[in-house]
Amino acid sequence: MQELQTEVDRLADMAKAEGRLGLDTEFMPEGRYRPLLCLVQIVVGEHVEVLDPLTATFDPTPLAEVLADPAIEIVLHAGRQDVAILRREWKTTFTNVFDTQVAAGFAGFSAQAGYNGLLHDVLRIRLPKTASFTRWDARPLTEEQIKYARGDVEHLMPLADDIQRRLSERGRLEWAREECVVIAEATDERDPNEVWRRLPRVSGLDPKERAVAQAIAGWRERTASKEDRPVGAILRDPTVVELAKRAPSSRRDLAQIRGITPDVVRRRGDDVMAAIELGKQAEPIKLEEGDRSPTEAVDGPVIALAESLVRSRAQEAGLAYELIAARADLSPIVVAARRNQPEPDVRTLRGWRRELVGEELLELLAGKRTIHVGQGGRVTVTPVD
Repeated sequence: MQELQTEVDRLADMAKAEGRLGLDTEFMPEGRYRPLLCLVQIVVGEHVEVLDPLTATFDPTPLAEVLADPAIEIVLHAGRQDVAILRREWKTTFTNVFDTQVAAGFAGFSAQAGYNGLLHDVLRIRLPKTASFTRWDARPLTEEQIKYARGDVEHLMPLADDIQRRLSERGRLEWAREECVVIAEATDERDPNEVWRRLPRVSGLDPKERAVAQAIAGWRERTASKEDRPVGAILRDPTVVELAKRAPSSRRDLAQIRGITPDVVRRRGDDVMAAIELGKQAEPIKLEEGDRSPTEAVDGPVIALAESLVRSRAQEAGLAYELIAARADLSPIVVAARRNQPEPDVRTLRGWRRELVGEELLELLAGKRTIHVGQGGRVTVTPVD
């Protein structure tokens, strides 16, 4: 124990001296409410250490302080879940994150580039992925698993260095760092009173039904957390929506709902009925304007036109399109322009995205510019005379 704690302290001191630390985690999400943290791999300089939180008792505070230190860059790849798990398990925050997957999208690679593929494309290194789906919660770990875990961070710093060099040459490094702030804020904490908003087809429910859906989904979330089980193992999403629509008033009626098995009626029937009754007594929930999907048939071609402009500018800038916009971003822009409403608060109209294409898109939708295909197939936008 003392030896491990000494290594943890040493890693923290090294990171402070280096001003940089790379990390990855291995976790098991199956059969649990939240993923179980199984390994934490740390790299500082060329030194790699694999920490095992399942078989060792150590105080992560020195490393947690490093992760929260804005003077120390934390390098990860596709690190949203790593950040969320360590935020919860180590009671820490992240302030200075560089995610190589996010950054790669600004360097002309796919915004969803996998670590192995990116290593090959950038550094011409291939790593075996033989242990990807092994049981990380089983002990003892095999030599294959340990080698795999080490491999996930051994080349992380050279990869980050190369991507940062490419971005600096293109003047895109600060854009990438801005985008990595979202990764630094990742969390897997969920508000039981808000999870109903992620239910399928929830916008099709009326205000009273939404209140029932909120109550049932909230009960399900708290139950899953207490029992450490996936929410779908308590009740599946379609069943929650159907319960909200039908609001059964007896256990007999409850048993007629698809997805409500006899075992659910026996073990959880009273709790489900209590949640339904709570929802019935609650204030009906009216959707805010931003929660609706206000597009009409006329918007489809305009959204496609907007997408073509964004894709063209992304290609010219050497950026992954997904970093700039998605249909969920473009639809409210198009609808607001059609209705002469204020600009929606979407990422495409903020910061560097607005500079790259957002302003141009707004002028196009306002009829102040025209779009056509120019020489070489380039999409050209010109002012209206």
